[in-house]
Amino acid sequence: MNTAKQDVVRGRIEAELADPLRALDLDIEAVEITPAGKRRIVRIAVDKDGGVTLDDVAEATQAVSAVLDGSDVLGEQPYTLEVTSRGVERPLTLPRHWRRNADRLVRITLADETTVTGRVGASDSDSVTLDVDGTAREVLYADITKAYVEIEFNRRKPAAEHDEEEDA
Repeated sequence: MNTAKQDVVRGRIEAELADPLRALDLDIEAVEITPAGKRRIVRIAVDKDGGVTLDDVAEATQAVSAVLDGSDVLGEQPYTLEVTSRGVERPLTLPRHWRRNADRLVRITLADETTVTGRVGASDSDSVTLDVDGTAREVLYADITKAYVEIEFNRRKPAAEHDEEEDA
């Protein structure tokens, strides 16, 4: 399948899945279609506030499967469906990504090609505030060319959690 046709199919899949997934409080983050011999692998990445659980993935899989099986969007060729969570390796591109990653460490590349690493603070529809070495720095999304969550194996606890543990 050529790229233009795949883009059309991805767009149709997203349009058909938007309402059923929204009913489950899930957002579509990505639709990928990969050839695999005589089959295709259709991967749907979903996300929601508070994170995606295994139960969410199971419910989403049932909803997606029902929609795709009842639609002609994939044609007659067989496919294997994979529904997954967004994952930390995906770039932060929308305001909801920043909101959902509050207090996480991120690395961003700005339009001037400088790189900034900081912890996500407040965010709105236009910008995010990062804690960069104890200093608040507001960054407009329009100035960001790339942004990814940094994986932390010894992630610091938010102050509220730390205080609660000391009180116990």
